[in-house]
Amino acid sequence: MAGLYFEDCREGLVVEHAIRRTVTETDNILFSAMTYNCAPLHIDAEYCKDSLYGQRLVNSMFLLALVAGVTVYETTLGTTLGNLGFQEIKFPKPTFHGDTIRVRTEIVNARLSKSRNDSGIVTFRHVGLNQRDEEVCVAVRTGLMKLRPQQ
Repeated sequence: MAGLYFEDCREGLVVEHAIRRTVTETDNILFSAMTYNCAPLHIDAEYCKDSLYGQRLVNSMFLLALVAGVTVYETTLGTTLGNLGFQEIKFPKPTFHGDTIRVRTEIVNARLSKSRNDSGIVTFRHVGLNQRDEEVCVAVRTGLMKLRPQQ
């Protein structure tokens, strides 16, 4: 199993995820179209010429999904029972077409479930960084993680 079982999720554990992803114009346009986000800051190059950044911004919901997705293989693949929610989401710096995103995850809390005997609750802090090592997304989320099977 690629993901971490609850017992592997020690508070303070840091995972530097192996997968990186360069964000493309196509990513941004398709995601914006699929989610009906017609904000000109994402889809209108002419409009953005006179904006704060002078170019289109990558849709922040795409960035959040990318950051969360990059973490799956090394944290929750096959070992999670579900995503319980996000407590915090921040976008400290903008993301543009051509930026390459990498992700670091830290386990900030882990406890056994009070209502289930097969799982524990783990709080992850995911940090998305661009190629300049600037934080572009910080997301704190909680997941329900399987206990390691008894042998």
